Amino acid sequence: MKQFLQIALGILSAIGGFVDIGDLVFNTQAGATFGFELMWVVVIGVVGIIVYSEMCGRVAAISKRPVFDLVRERVGFSAGLGTLIASEIVNLLTCAAEVGGIAIALQLLSGLPYRYLIVLAVVGLLVLSWTLPFVWIERLFGYVGLCLLVLVVAAIKTHPSWGHVAHGFVPSVPSGNRLVYFYFVVGLLGAALTPYEVYFYSSGAVEDRWSAKDLRMNKVTAIIGYSLGALLSFALMVIAAQIFLPKGIDPQFLGTPALGVEAVLGRIGLILAIVGILFAVGGAAIETSFSGAYNLAQFFGWQWGKKERPSKAPRFALSWIAIFILAALIVMTGYDPVKITEYSVIFSVVALPLTFLPILLVANDPVYMGRYRNSRLSNVLGIAYFVLILAIAASAIPLMILTNGGKG
Repeated sequence: MKQFLQIALGILSAIGGFVDIGDLVFNTQAGATFGFELMWVVVIGVVGIIVYSEMCGRVAAISKRPVFDLVRERVGFSAGLGTLIASEIVNLLTCAAEVGGIAIALQLLSGLPYRYLIVLAVVGLLVLSWTLPFVWIERLFGYVGLCLLVLVVAAIKTHPSWGHVAHGFVPSVPSGNRLVYFYFVVGLLGAALTPYEVYFYSSGAVEDRWSAKDLRMNKVTAIIGYSLGALLSFALMVIAAQIFLPKGIDPQFLGTPALGVEAVLGRIGLILAIVGILFAVGGAAIETSFSGAYNLAQFFGWQWGKKERPSKAPRFALSWIAIFILAALIVMTGYDPVKITEYSVIFSVVALPLTFLPILLVANDPVYMGRYRNSRLSNVLGIAYFVLILAIAASAIPLMILTNGGKG
């Protein structure tokens, strides 16, 4: 039973990390634009995040140190500071998008004014983050977020041509607008490999006091959690390809995936989808705010940890509170949360190399890891994905500018 509950960390990382507002936006838009043709990108993304999350958990379990602590040590103060600034901007933008997403989901459920619900969303997140122990945050948002499994049911109920779906897992380049296609490739990979996922995952492993005996559970949580996230991403693409693409609908609204579920399963499906989105996006909001606080505290050597009383880690507590408040202020300007999401995902891609390189280096260091350092397979995959990360980091912003954010 204890091991079953430990899987909550992986599920939270998947539901609130792999399937956050970035995936809800990019997977739905990709399916509505290119049908099943980009399914293969999700596979590459999920394998990559499993590889690096497993490394993060193993490094945290053996060295007792989280990712950002190692970033500063491995790349130096100046490069580490640049990574810190970039990650904090991305965390703040992502948290703002998630807060806006929560308000939209609450509006769909209640019909109340959007701006009031932004305030309600932030107050609710602050109260839950302050009062709930770390393990209950994991369980609440991870397991209630499983309502998103209704997406899988809806995708099956659309009766797609499974041969065409299977063909989408074979990489290919369309004859149409290739720049837009590659923009979505970068966006989908960026949404899958966002830096805050590994920051939160490794810090959570330290918070949960993982050790060598937890390494098998580390693999299980990474594989199960992110594979579940990939399944939900596939479902989003299938629904969009089956319902929105034939009608020429451009899904520019966060509630559009839920409306796609309603078209297949009716009102009960709609409610389950909205509740799933609410908790997935809520979990991601907490992840991003805590990731930002973890990064600041670990970089500057402050006392940190959700399990610490605020009086013992005051700067850490003030940091995640400030991120929530600043995120709310950004969304209160009225800027579209979907556009904020697109910017945060693309900019996060630029910060990926300095996030993942220290993980790869430390996971191979016999001083830190001893006999638990990377296997040959982990190194082959880790290096291959790092080369891919460099490529998408270099192309992300040019593609966003050339395609007008995927509009062509």
